[in-house]
Amino acid sequence: MDAGLTGELIFKLYRVRFTEPGVGKYLKRWGPTFQRPDKRAVEQDPVAVRIWREETWPAIRARAKAESAEVLFADEVGIRSDQVTGRTWGAKGQTPVVHRTGNRFSVNAMSAISTRGRMHFIVFTESFDAKVMCRFLARLVGNFDRKVHLVVDRHSAHRSKAVRAWLADHEDQVELHFLPSYSPELNPDELAGADLKRSPPHTHRARNQTELAAETRRFFHRRQRQPGIVRGYFGGRHVCYVIDE
Repeated sequence: MDAGLTGELIFKLYRVRFTEPGVGKYLKRWGPTFQRPDKRAVEQDPVAVRIWREETWPAIRARAKAESAEVLFADEVGIRSDQVTGRTWGAKGQTPVVHRTGNRFSVNAMSAISTRGRMHFIVFTESFDAKVMCRFLARLVGNFDRKVHLVVDRHSAHRSKAVRAWLADHEDQVELHFLPSYSPELNPDELAGADLKRSPPHTHRARNQTELAAETRRFFHRRQRQPGIVRGYFGGRHVCYVIDE
């Protein structure tokens, strides 16, 4: 709720002009609070989101249960050496300084999580493409003795000809399901990616790509030993539908 737009609406309806601070004071009295809003792509289709939550996802969950299969949500994430990593403590009036390399480099990762608290991942330095996706799928199915239903977004690599061919050869092991377009908030693994970006060590900053890749792997290995945190990703406001019966 934007105070400026609310003020314009008040003027159109009642021909009374308020300043933005004045509108803010009234909004505060009426109950709304000043918050950082969630972001939504204007291209998102609300009907597709509703169908996913009310029809598609329950059907996937029911099929997986009938097949005694595993369901995981997967996503890609990129980590850069120059990313902003939140706040730290410092004396009042004195901005703290965090030393890090001036070089720019990055690594990428793909992870998959389940409501059981399981996490699987790969870390790579090349761009994410169909070849990387097939490598991830091969590693993933190697960890299960039953079929995997994998929920992903509509990245072009996920829907590529090479991935479709790989899936056709492993149809008894894994099946992909696609979230609605422009709907990252429906994927609990997005929260794992956000957790990763908040978690670089503060005592030592990676000085090169090799160190950054090692830090990224350490994060995922640590979360693999913390299933309670992984299960917690499914408790987010927009993703709790996954565990709601």
